[in-house]
Amino acid sequence: MVSHRARGLRLRWLPGQLKQLQLLLDGHSFWAGGRSTRQLRRMLAGSQAVVSAWSGARLVGFGRASSDGVFRAVLWDVVVAEDQQGQGLGRRIVEALITSPTLERVERVYLMTTNSSGFYRQLGFQQVRSQQLMLRSQDDGRDTEAETSHGVSDEMN
Repeated sequence: MVSHRARGLRLRWLPGQLKQLQLLLDGHSFWAGGRSTRQLRRMLAGSQAVVSAWSGARLVGFGRASSDGVFRAVLWDVVVAEDQQGQGLGRRIVEALITSPTLERVERVYLMTTNSSGFYRQLGFQQVRSQQLMLRSQDDGRDTEAETSHGVSDEMN
């Protein structure tokens, strides 16, 4: 498990590692497929906490978070390769993110999930019925109708 520091040391992912991240996201998440390595580099630079999990030289897990460091944080793109699921890796990634220096004292940590609410409940997250997920997409050529029909959840934890 590697926690990449956003402050101090700049996040550095070698081209081969970025390609592995791209393959992990393409192969194991419906929401994060099709991102270019350039977009991934920008995404990593804009994240305050990043955790990657490796089995030898193979990237098998990933997660990231953004935060103001005081009041709010959001977990993004928590992904574990299918052949590595059920071994506690996802739990370790989430725990590493929420205990990272940027998030450890944050008042609330949010996330959005479509089909993993049971997993996140085991980690202390709760569904919040009093809030709604609001979405405004930039016109980037994506079909937002298709995205919402895939079940972009209205739960924000």
